[in-house]
Amino acid sequence: MKIVIPGGSGHLGHLLTGELRRAGHDVVVLSRHLDGPGVKWDGRTLGPWAGEIDGADAVINLAGRNVNCRYSARHRDEILRSRVDSTRVVGEAIARAACPPRVWLQMSTATIYSHRFDAPNDERSGVIGGSEADAPTEWRFSIEVAKAWEKALDDAQTPDTRKVKLRTAVVMTSAPGGVFSLLQRHVRLGFGRFDDGRQYMSWIHQGDFVRAVQWLIAHDLVDGVVNVAAPNPLPNAEFMEVLREAMHRRLAIPSSGRVLRFGAWVMRTEPELLLKSRRVVPTRLLEQGFRFEFPEWDAAARDLAGRVDAMPHAQPAY
Repeated sequence: MKIVIPGGSGHLGHLLTGELRRAGHDVVVLSRHLDGPGVKWDGRTLGPWAGEIDGADAVINLAGRNVNCRYSARHRDEILRSRVDSTRVVGEAIARAACPPRVWLQMSTATIYSHRFDAPNDERSGVIGGSEADAPTEWRFSIEVAKAWEKALDDAQTPDTRKVKLRTAVVMTSAPGGVFSLLQRHVRLGFGRFDDGRQYMSWIHQGDFVRAVQWLIAHDLVDGVVNVAAPNPLPNAEFMEVLREAMHRRLAIPSSGRVLRFGAWVMRTEPELLLKSRRVVPTRLLEQGFRFEFPEWDAAARDLAGRVDAMPHAQPAY
């Protein structure tokens, strides 16, 4: 197949592009900042890049500014615009195509769901967040971005193209610079759970993420919202304990909410990324027959830790 990936030069884009090309597909990356083969676009306006979508089999739109930053007014605008504008213009390109792709997978986020502990969020019974009494008001920004992101997909007039919203949990990868490497660093420094550790961690192993994307391209009857997450989210305290075991670490100093907020300020990021409870389950994938290779965090953590240890540049233990 020919698969076009807007925003494919980022962390997940590199993962998907490599695996899809190894599977024999022709992958075209659209990027504002090319560091390899690809096609230039600005993520806002139609241009010659739109010709790559005409005749393609699938589009996987990953475009969007990295959220690992302080939510200043400028960064908030960039986060929102980069997602909404890129989704809108991809829709315009598909609508104008003489031979539109049969499927459009649009990245979204599991952060759209409520900060909750009492029950998991699936595609049918999940609660869209924003009004929780125990959630800080500043967390609502991420939810409003997610809503606007998905609305841009809904507004696109592409009747001949199946549209899928990928409400994706944190993708755990062995590549440097991802969330898993940051969590490993936290463990190496001797720290354990984040705050009281009650908040749920929703996640998906890199291999299952790629397989889910390939599966969704192939299964023509699946459209709309799909939670791309492993079926067994864990409270943060248990999640971090499992990671420590996979890394053969014992020391676990709890990180209080105050310490985390200070650390987030120092690292110029938002504490929401660590403290919001994301309890998300992939009911539709499971009902339609998708099988996870890593449904449990213990096996996933051991596999990823082993991959990191096998890398020539792996950080030494300390």
